[in-house]
Amino acid sequence: MAPNDSAQITGGNGEAGELPAGRRRAARYVVPVAVAGVAAATIGLVPALAAAGDPDLPKISAQELIEKIAASDTEQLSGTVKVKTDLGIPAIGGLGGATAGAFAPKGATEGGEKGGSAAEPTGRMMELATGEHTLRVAADGPDRQRVSILDSAAEYSLIHNSGEVWAYDSASNEAYHAKAPAGAKGEGGTDGKDQAVPKDLPATPQDFAREALKAAGDTTSVTVDGTARIAGRDAYQLVIKPKQDGSTVGSIKVAVDSRTGTPLKFTLLPSSGGKAAIDVGFTKVDFSKPAASTFDFSPPKGAKVTEADESRAAGKDEAHKVPKGAEGLGSEPNVIGEGWTSVVQLDTGAKSPAGAVSEDVPAQAQQFMDALGDKVEGKFGSGMVFKTRLVNALMTDDGKVYVGAVTKDALVKVANEAK
Repeated sequence: MAPNDSAQITGGNGEAGELPAGRRRAARYVVPVAVAGVAAATIGLVPALAAAGDPDLPKISAQELIEKIAASDTEQLSGTVKVKTDLGIPAIGGLGGATAGAFAPKGATEGGEKGGSAAEPTGRMMELATGEHTLRVAADGPDRQRVSILDSAAEYSLIHNSGEVWAYDSASNEAYHAKAPAGAKGEGGTDGKDQAVPKDLPATPQDFAREALKAAGDTTSVTVDGTARIAGRDAYQLVIKPKQDGSTVGSIKVAVDSRTGTPLKFTLLPSSGGKAAIDVGFTKVDFSKPAASTFDFSPPKGAKVTEADESRAAGKDEAHKVPKGAEGLGSEPNVIGEGWTSVVQLDTGAKSPAGAVSEDVPAQAQQFMDALGDKVEGKFGSGMVFKTRLVNALMTDDGKVYVGAVTKDALVKVANEAK
């Protein structure tokens, strides 16, 4: 293994890891709250299994490696991605509509009732928030991408091809069709339609690394820690750590392809210890242009096809209904603190945590929330902390909500100081 220093970026005091102020633009890709937010809200993708033996590569500094990632122009690739997510939340099991049905408002049921579709992307991608998954991915520039979730007996695919979006669930033989979301890569328009289709969905280690590398600065240590062999390719190991106390993020490790600068693996370890909360990586990768047929799709014979407009029209009265007591969630957020310990404050207008949960919220969703909650008290009064291994949220009895990639104690401290 090459003698890569574990501390190549130094500040004025000689300590490792602080990016020079004039060069932070090259690291425009890692805001810790964004990383944890993506992880908790939707998708955690997993490990590419490294082969035995670390490759001998030329020495590189952390700054040079970040610049290599930023300069990467990889637009064409295909491969297999392993995904493992352990956020410490109840499992969201099974391909299909069970997940969407559990969290959809009453009356907006799954599997085609009231215009719903088992192939609709929004609910299906929630499955990646827990457990282990295998994805097959392909990309050919900004206009063509494909992500397939592979199951032992079924496959779910989401395909974007020149403005057309198709999703297909082989288990139910249902398809979902939409135009690409407004503002998506390679697309114009700002009308906000088709938002049921996830926009800029993170699906590869590169997507996660870019979310994780947006603003490395005074609150962040960035180092190079050796090399690895990932998906048959030589890679450098970039390690990102918070300097602040109170963050739920312990460290992020990104394996970067030594030739292309493409992140091949992304691993996030929580500060509480234990196994990775998010582990995403290629087990196979090919940087050649995928065949055009990879992005072709026609619904199989007999498949039920749901158009996005039909789905929205059928569910607009129920699926888009705001639960009683939660109307204030659209209020302008207030960001308290900076860096890894930033906390977002909202005022919901609800008078208690229970006030945001009503007869409009399904019992399964209520049970899910109850499994995550801890009662807390402080100068702010009392409330409930809803916790995962990465993102925690405190809802006070007077309707304030504090959310961040910080510990429960840090949330309570912020709430006390904000009172």
